[in-house]
Amino acid sequence: MPKRHGFSCERGELESLAQSALERARRAGASGCDCEVSEGYGLTVTVRKGKPDTIEHNRDRAIGVSVYFGERPRLRRGHASTSDFSRAALEQTVDAAVAIARHTAEDDCAGLPDAELLAREQPELDLFHPWAISTEEAVDLAQRCEAAAFAVSKKIRNSEGASVSAQQTQFVLANSLGFMGGFPGSRHWLSCAVIAEDKGLMQRDDWFSASRVPGQLAEPRALGRYAGERALARLGARKIATTQAPVLFEAPVAIGLIGHFISAVSGGNLYRKTSFLVDSLGKEVFSRLVTIDERPLEHKGMASSPFDEEGVATRERSIVRDGVVEGYFLGSYAARKLGMKSTGSAGGHHNLIVKSEGPDFAGMLKEMARGLLVTELLGQGVNLVTGDYSRGAAGYWVENGVIAYPVEEITIAGNLKEMFKQILAIGSDVVLRSGRSSGSILLERMTIAGD
Repeated sequence: MPKRHGFSCERGELESLAQSALERARRAGASGCDCEVSEGYGLTVTVRKGKPDTIEHNRDRAIGVSVYFGERPRLRRGHASTSDFSRAALEQTVDAAVAIARHTAEDDCAGLPDAELLAREQPELDLFHPWAISTEEAVDLAQRCEAAAFAVSKKIRNSEGASVSAQQTQFVLANSLGFMGGFPGSRHWLSCAVIAEDKGLMQRDDWFSASRVPGQLAEPRALGRYAGERALARLGARKIATTQAPVLFEAPVAIGLIGHFISAVSGGNLYRKTSFLVDSLGKEVFSRLVTIDERPLEHKGMASSPFDEEGVATRERSIVRDGVVEGYFLGSYAARKLGMKSTGSAGGHHNLIVKSEGPDFAGMLKEMARGLLVTELLGQGVNLVTGDYSRGAAGYWVENGVIAYPVEEITIAGNLKEMFKQILAIGSDVVLRSGRSSGSILLERMTIAGD
């Protein structure tokens, strides 16, 4: 890749550094080695109450080297890293990893991934769309976004800021099994958080947009206006009496609910048996209307990649089909612990799509008829070992299929095993967050603790 868009190195230079690390590890007697070389640059600007609050220009470099000595089941691993791309620093980093490996305990599951699972093809996924935005332009964009939030009402009295960020990275991953791959990528975002106040009482809300393509971010004024409207709508929030009722998770919150499932079927929690979904493969965990697919090869996808952090090929696959778990998230280490094969999930999942074919947001409210709409969750009250779920919440009480009034200082409680089975509908009001997309999710019943 030619030197452009602010990168300090050409693609060939990164490959040369990685190859040099592999060769030095081999000469030191390592039975295996992997190396990742990466660099990135970007700009992040935050404006608060119309004035620049923070301006950050970042430029990052990293080389990470892992070496292995011996053969399974008697394999020892050492890892070291540096941000210095000089030859001396690279050699010192490899030597440090070698020294560490010679003093670590043997591990029967460590080592490079299985050679037959490595990516042999690396399709172009169109993930690099640099944003040549100047500091002045970023400040102006953030100011317009925040100003639109303040313009919603005089009750929008304060701001936590509007932020604009443009980030570009490139990397090369190589190992001693003959794999070498990498690509440039971009991630950009725009966010706004404001505070509404009335009669001394304050409410906060925000909104966010992210994309690999600058032109696909939300229009700044529209995003700011929506953030302001959300904060304003929460004024006058009440407590409610303790009850049991249907609960509708707004789409961004629903993605968090799906996140608990992802954690529960991820390798570390499975082999340590710290998950309520141990041995859930092939079992019906959700209601039958739930289907979740992984699509790592989507063009411009926020979590797209032809291979994972070990070089294992990714592929489109079904994670949940008609409520039944069909896939785990496993890197090589966890897979060996479980007696299984890597799913290409070292480093996380890739573009999870929750099938969302229910009504739009207004239709989801009508389907619930009466109950709680949750737009914010507080605290960390989720026990992945048992599935017990208890979170502070805020949102709106719904009567006759429409929002009646905002509510706050409540707790919603249940157990994830039951909650997943009680999903009645998934709306078409889809949002994308952290490589996961879902609409709002309606649950049949939860305990709502209030006054």
